[in-house]
Amino acid sequence: MKTIKDSVHDHIRIDGVAHALLDTPELQRLRNIRQLGTVSLVYPSANHTRFEHSLGVYHLACEALEHLGVEGRQAERVHAAALLHDVGHGPFSHNLESITHRRTGRYHDDVHELLVEGDVGAVLREHDLEPTAVADLVAGEGRFGQLVSGELDVDRMDYLVRDAHHTGVPYGTIDHGRLVRELTFADGELVLDEGNVQSAESLLVARALMNPTVYSHSVARISKAMLRRATERLLESPAADIDAATLQRMDDHDLIVALRSCEATDEFSRRLDQRDLFKRAVWAEIDDVPGGIIEADHETIREFEREIADAAGVDPERVILDVPGRPSMTESTTRVMVNGDVRRLGEQSPLVEALRAAQYSQWRLGVYSPPELRDRVGRAAVAVLGLDIDGGLVSEVRDGLDATLDQFVE
Repeated sequence: MKTIKDSVHDHIRIDGVAHALLDTPELQRLRNIRQLGTVSLVYPSANHTRFEHSLGVYHLACEALEHLGVEGRQAERVHAAALLHDVGHGPFSHNLESITHRRTGRYHDDVHELLVEGDVGAVLREHDLEPTAVADLVAGEGRFGQLVSGELDVDRMDYLVRDAHHTGVPYGTIDHGRLVRELTFADGELVLDEGNVQSAESLLVARALMNPTVYSHSVARISKAMLRRATERLLESPAADIDAATLQRMDDHDLIVALRSCEATDEFSRRLDQRDLFKRAVWAEIDDVPGGIIEADHETIREFEREIADAAGVDPERVILDVPGRPSMTESTTRVMVNGDVRRLGEQSPLVEALRAAQYSQWRLGVYSPPELRDRVGRAAVAVLGLDIDGGLVSEVRDGLDATLDQFVE
């Protein structure tokens, strides 16, 4: 048995298959992958890693299984899946997942091949665990897969508290101890037991508040968009000789070195290193964006960027169009027991619709460019995209928001 001191859960005891997995190269790689990617450019203390998060998820999974009375080989499978649930992440966590998925067809939770091969596969088999069964749990399949990846998963319970702790933002604080203790199964579905509507709402509120404050902060979005653009150029560069499958197994340091070493990406690399970031040329609300742009695929977005650059008379590499997906609220499908019936939180809680409206109002399309070009690029973007906003107001509103935000964060 090993005991590890954790900044969130205090002491975490690790034994069994989890102890044997702890020092595998696949898991140790997560020490060099930041949990929040480029968010540290906004919150300097947000340097926690996927490794410590994985320990936290394992810890909460152990508590949940103990409460549910699950022991033996089934418990060991879930322990392994909880600890290994993030080994499929590439550098900078989710920031680059859209790029690698377009080229490999794999998301970070598709770890079947990774768990079958190498040291992890050997450890699992030594403990009489089938690697594909553990990989299925990581993907959220089956009764206990819901505990690792689902609406009430221990992954979400850990990252909200951990991200809040390391950014210093208080909104992610939830009573994860109660949430874990109140988990139960009803007709094979993981639910919160009677009297826990408010506990379920706390997850919803925490996620809704953390999103604009941390995960989708404008500077985090700009730096993530710049990192994506640099990485795309890296993959397209013959001199770099890096493909998407190789990228998925790199860590943050590997990618930073590759970006610094490639002539096609050295300018973006310098800007990210020195926090010399692009600025918002346009920051448009969802109702101001014509239909079809939000659903546009990657190539269409790049074509829009080229058109904006041409209209503004600037290099296309000086224009980035950032279009988030439509607002969604997975947590609203959380199941809770109410008067003996299993109900979706969205059907039971009056908070859900209010939070949906808030999420809708917070959505923004972004067009980014170097500071000296943003007025030209902003006017061109409004015209090319057909945005229903006054071009003259773009800079005025944006500058007011910039000045307000600068009071609170770097």
